[in-house]
Amino acid sequence: MWRVSWGRAGALTRSVAALSLAAGLLVAAIACGGSDATKVDLDKRTDLPAVRGADDVERASAPPPVRIAITGLLTPTETLTGYAGLLAYLEQELGRPLELVQRGTYAELNALMQAGELDVALVCPFPYVQGHRAFGMELLAAAVHRDQAAHYSYLVVPADSDVASLEDLRGKTFAFSDPNSHSGWLAPAYELALMGETQDSFFGRYVFTYHHSESVRAVADHLVDGAAVDSLIYDYLASTDPELIARTRMIAEWGPYPSPPFVVRPDLDLALKERLRQLLVSMSDDPRGREVLNKLQLDGFAAIQDEAYDQVREMEARVSAAAATARR
Repeated sequence: MWRVSWGRAGALTRSVAALSLAAGLLVAAIACGGSDATKVDLDKRTDLPAVRGADDVERASAPPPVRIAITGLLTPTETLTGYAGLLAYLEQELGRPLELVQRGTYAELNALMQAGELDVALVCPFPYVQGHRAFGMELLAAAVHRDQAAHYSYLVVPADSDVASLEDLRGKTFAFSDPNSHSGWLAPAYELALMGETQDSFFGRYVFTYHHSESVRAVADHLVDGAAVDSLIYDYLASTDPELIARTRMIAEWGPYPSPPFVVRPDLDLALKERLRQLLVSMSDDPRGREVLNKLQLDGFAAIQDEAYDQVREMEARVSAAAATARR
């Protein structure tokens, strides 16, 4: 069964158990002995040979888990719920365990992959472009939604708001998802750059929620006047939480942009890379795979080339130029 990485809890549990066992032996020795009882000298210790159970032997011979991340599209709890079927499907088809690695930001996950501590991830296009440039992050396949390997950035406002355009949000409060998100930061920043503006010059205040679903909630709860949200997540929430989406309204659709891809670290075993790629692109041909995809509001995954993300690079350059001009 795939598991979630929560840090060093296992090591802590083993340490507590060892201390508890030592304390228990000491208490037993004191309780059972009278004045002539054998004294226990804790300064004289002998290491006992390790005893390995059948489970330990099986774990030692099993392949290491494939460490996978689903980046900041949903909250950690929503990720566990929404992507459980996909993780279970990949684990079963691979025939080896998966470990879901969760972190708070795109930057943290890119750093983990660069350090070799993460094998595969579903990321936003902008973190892919950054990772490819920094350490050769590689593409596996991109999400297909409504027959396109593409996604959009939705500009959303409260359902009862009179805001009708990006210009109407001048001086107001805005929610981005992550500073390295494509649909949740780069796309609206690019639209501002086309207007000769930056987030600092245009909005009265802005915040980062670090999850697209949290940006939607911030809008629905009138905590902000508007937000930029990934279309894949907005459409997914429309099916899983329609009451939430009903409290928001989409007023602009920017795109299409190349779709969020599954990526791998460049030094991952070649056979494993190809097996993962084959599993993803063939999911829609498998009845069980289609069932998983349907729950995610996806048609499947498609092979994609690095050149497809040149659009993202051009957007990044335009935003960087606008920021440099504003600093002069």
